Amino acid sequence: KAIKLAANDFFRQLLMEDGMQRNLKMEMLAGCGAGICQVVVTCPMEMLKIQLQDAGRLAAHRQGSASAPSSSRSYSTGSASTHKRPSATLIAWELLRTQGLAGLYKGLGATLLRDIPFSIIYFPLFANLNNLGFNESTGKASFAHSFVSGCVAGSVAAVTVTPLDVLKTRIQTLRKGLGEDSYNGITDCARKLWIQE
Repeated sequence: KAIKLAANDFFRQLLMEDGMQRNLKMEMLAGCGAGICQVVVTCPMEMLKIQLQDAGRLAAHRQGSASAPSSSRSYSTGSASTHKRPSATLIAWELLRTQGLAGLYKGLGATLLRDIPFSIIYFPLFANLNNLGFNESTGKASFAHSFVSGCVAGSVAAVTVTPLDVLKTRIQTLRKGLGEDSYNGITDCARKLWIQE
């Protein structure tokens, strides 16, 4: 979030002649730049987060089918009977070892597809809603007005990009359970989800 906020401010100052002047196109472009900058860090973090969140499902699946051979790779540091609880560091090293840097950036396109629209919607919407509460005497909106503006802008942006977040999560889930689909990119994932779910 720090990267996104700093990048948005940087691009707003760069693209807008007067920081107080409202220009929706430039605000959206600044949000787009902020979303792109954020993805450099969030894509690997999201990749690791999803694998850690998925570890419980996989452990239960492993216990339920201990006798059946698994076609998916699991993160383990010992024999099949002594699976170690995965950590972000362990998963990151395994991905770097087996797939290189590209392993940490799997789903980059889907992450960009989620984070850029979020920022394009959020930042201009927040700025314009917050501006409605501008107080001439203080030179800014009240805390309560800014808080509500942030809640509304964040909610609208999040609801809008939730379908894109689902695609990103499905693409970044490395170890599929029995009968779960694999996806060949964003379009294939969207098509399969639409047809099946």
